[in-house]
Amino acid sequence: MAEKITLIDSHAHIYGREFTEDFDTMMQRAAEAGVEKIMVIGADLESSIQAVALAEKYPHLYAAVGIHPHDAAEVSAECYDKVINLARSSAKVVAIGEIGLDFYRDRSPRDVQEDVFRRFIRLARELQLPLVIHDRDAHDKVMAILREESAAEVGGVLHCFSGDLQMALECIEMGFYISIPGTVTYANNHSLHEVVKGVKTEHLLVETDCPYLSPVPHRGKRNEPAYVKFAAEKVAELKGLTLADVARITTLNCEKLFRLPSSYQSETIAYKIRNSLYLNITNRCSNSCTFCAKFEDFTVKGHHLQLDHEPDVQEVLAAIDIKSDFDEVVFCGYGEPLIRLDLVKEVAAELKRRGYKTRINTDGQANLVHGRNVLPELQGLIDTVSVSLNTADPSQYLKLCRSPFGDDGFKGVCNFLREAPNYIPTVVATAVTVPGVDITAVKTLAESLGVTFREREYAEIG
Repeated sequence: MAEKITLIDSHAHIYGREFTEDFDTMMQRAAEAGVEKIMVIGADLESSIQAVALAEKYPHLYAAVGIHPHDAAEVSAECYDKVINLARSSAKVVAIGEIGLDFYRDRSPRDVQEDVFRRFIRLARELQLPLVIHDRDAHDKVMAILREESAAEVGGVLHCFSGDLQMALECIEMGFYISIPGTVTYANNHSLHEVVKGVKTEHLLVETDCPYLSPVPHRGKRNEPAYVKFAAEKVAELKGLTLADVARITTLNCEKLFRLPSSYQSETIAYKIRNSLYLNITNRCSNSCTFCAKFEDFTVKGHHLQLDHEPDVQEVLAAIDIKSDFDEVVFCGYGEPLIRLDLVKEVAAELKRRGYKTRINTDGQANLVHGRNVLPELQGLIDTVSVSLNTADPSQYLKLCRSPFGDDGFKGVCNFLREAPNYIPTVVATAVTVPGVDITAVKTLAESLGVTFREREYAEIG
């Protein structure tokens, strides 16, 4: 059975005349495409009122209220009061927006746009609601105002993102998400493709901005929430993930940002990424790597991996039994799997009996942990071992990975890699592209140890 696809369209304008004739069937198509929730975004007072009304009527719709920069010249003190009242009138109002700057069409004077933008940020901070930001040809000024008005206090999303990768990273540093529209499906949209590749999936949302910006293969036609799937598919292609991965991650991101209720049940022991089933059997590590994401968050690709106890063999096998449609089983959670060597051997033996391919992702210090060469014990049970070598320099290794074995840690990893091909069919050394690490030197060292090498992107975990 294929993994369920659950998406959120994080930015939709479905209150207009474009949807009058087929609203119900449009909503049905969204449900059939896996769109579980829709963020209905106001663009002026009238549409903000309509957005709230729709959110009140449909349990899976949520609203943002605000005034688009096109209409900034018409904003009065009364308008701010009405937006505040709307936001306070319904628990379904979860954000302030769409607000921001548009220096492309300049339908309102730029200084007026800037003043209104600042006022709405302050209003959002007063209400403690995140922001939905419109930015067109105003990147530098948008970023300056977000900083000057302390927008990081509430965070938000840069919708329909059109900046470059550097801007995206600066937004993320301020606590903002980057939302990817259907334009990511356009073959010549190289800048947005680079943003998607360079930003962690954990910082992305997907949207339609319907009825505008229809994706391929519907370009030139009316956009609608069901088509958010095409943006998610393109993100998956660019990230080397599955649609299910991107749907799961971006849905959780959206729920976190807008504080939406979630029906997602995290699976902490056996969880899928791409076409592999990963086993999280311990949160203990022999190293304490400086770049490890678990010191900030135990979530990997939408899976929460903080264990409340270490599962036994039967629990692990039971977690595997309810999964399907995977190509290999990987011992790799948020911890060092070979700390639990006996469980690995018992579970791996059962997996091989069932005909599965097996892999272990390890820090390569198991022989130091157990005081013996454990590789012969894995022979015939493990098809691939992937070892985090991370650097070619012993002192840098100790600094980055903080091995409890001191200077012997790096030497132990190298010895493990040198010995592993005698017992394991495929042995790979890896390195995370941490700034300052000479990846070429790590690759040279790996090859001198008789193993292949794989570079791991610093901006992606899992």
